[in-house]
Amino acid sequence: MRITPGSVPGRARRGRVTSHGAPKRSGGFVATGASAAVAMVPRVQLPPEIQLAQRLAGNEQVTRDRAVRKLRKYIVARTQQAAGGFTHDELLKVWKGLFYCMWMQDKPLLQEELGRTISQLIHAFQTAEAQHLFLQTFWQTMNREWTGIDRLRLDKFYMLMRMVLNESLKALKTQGWEERHMEQLLVLLTTEILHPDSQAPNGVKSHFIEIFLEELAKVGADELTADQNLKFIEPFCRIAAQTKDSLVLHNITRSIFETIVEQAPFAIEDLMNEMGAEDLSDGDEQEPDELSEKLREKPTRGSSRGTAVDLDEEQARGDEDSTGPVLQFDYEAVANRLFEVAGQQDTPSLNRKRLYKVIRKLQDLAEGLFPEDDIPEKAARKLQEGRRGRKTTKRLPKCRLQNKTGRDGQEDLRADPRSGSRRTRQDVATDLTAPQEQTRARGRRGARRRQRRPRAGARAKVTGCQEPEMKKKRIQESKK
Repeated sequence: MRITPGSVPGRARRGRVTSHGAPKRSGGFVATGASAAVAMVPRVQLPPEIQLAQRLAGNEQVTRDRAVRKLRKYIVARTQQAAGGFTHDELLKVWKGLFYCMWMQDKPLLQEELGRTISQLIHAFQTAEAQHLFLQTFWQTMNREWTGIDRLRLDKFYMLMRMVLNESLKALKTQGWEERHMEQLLVLLTTEILHPDSQAPNGVKSHFIEIFLEELAKVGADELTADQNLKFIEPFCRIAAQTKDSLVLHNITRSIFETIVEQAPFAIEDLMNEMGAEDLSDGDEQEPDELSEKLREKPTRGSSRGTAVDLDEEQARGDEDSTGPVLQFDYEAVANRLFEVAGQQDTPSLNRKRLYKVIRKLQDLAEGLFPEDDIPEKAARKLQEGRRGRKTTKRLPKCRLQNKTGRDGQEDLRADPRSGSRRTRQDVATDLTAPQEQTRARGRRGARRRQRRPRAGARAKVTGCQEPEMKKKRIQESKK
């Protein structure tokens, strides 16, 4: 007998017929084929990168801290192997877990500690290529996740970007500032952040441009030469000349080139201090007696208080004027490089004008002219010229000139409301009191005299005046 699905009873269809002919039951219920198949399949073990990423994004802080420590040990153990190393996709998964580990962390001090721990993971990689891939996946993760960050969490991710950039420059410092590794890092940063074709949002670009020189000065201000610093700002010169984004051009000009110009006096001062320190070291060996005599000099009466005040003022000024470590640049070389990229045919006119202004300032610095020294004199000259110009060259418009002068060249006494010649309260008061004074003066002289009537035969003195008809009749009757 052939059994079709429709001919099988309902209870028989619910169970699966085994080799013994009886349906299989589990827990009092008949197990279906799909559930039995799932129960029989062994559990698949996830890769360690996914397991660590899941624990890094956990709700409990203890779980996240343990995952960070295990991740560091796992990176060290895996990169020490000859055939070890991470792939691009594996590091993307790791960075996604680290991103949400930072996302879940609250309290500023704990955020700073976690950011330092995450950024120092770059030193756990044993090769420069692995470090390069670790940094590349970090910036790709920030570009991908940036639009989903709310304003309350922006600050800690700004801090994380700063710390990762700082540690990447420290890794470059441990490698001796080799030119090959410098070029790899600059190509990475240009491709992932600065290039117009990159996926970096404006927030990531602006913050990176703003902090680059500052972090570079913190790490390598004592070791980097002017030529090496020029290589570090080389990508910014090219992007400033090629970009069509006005925001990127403004940020590069302000945070890179204008910063170099503003820090020029401090850079030269540091250089002079270094040279002075060398001269002092030589002078101390030759003339130690003079220094001892200066130290033995007694202060005059009341000078101790004055010196204390002076020291406090100097310390306060030093705290206000302290700009931290400053990089040394060859201003003429920077100006020549900017002139080279700005003079290309494909450079937009707006970029060229903006860069030429910076080039003039750098050329002045190369010649020893500081813009701060010329500002007071120029400002005073402009003020004087402006005052003279207002007195001599100021002209009124035609409409005001017509109101000011009449047709015959005489002044029009009517006030023009637009020209500002308004009648004051004093003028109005004088106008109102004038008729009252006249009446008072008349009262003093006495009563007003009545005008005398002309005689009957008198003629009108005014020429051209006609006499009335009634008056003519009276004159004729009197003659008769």
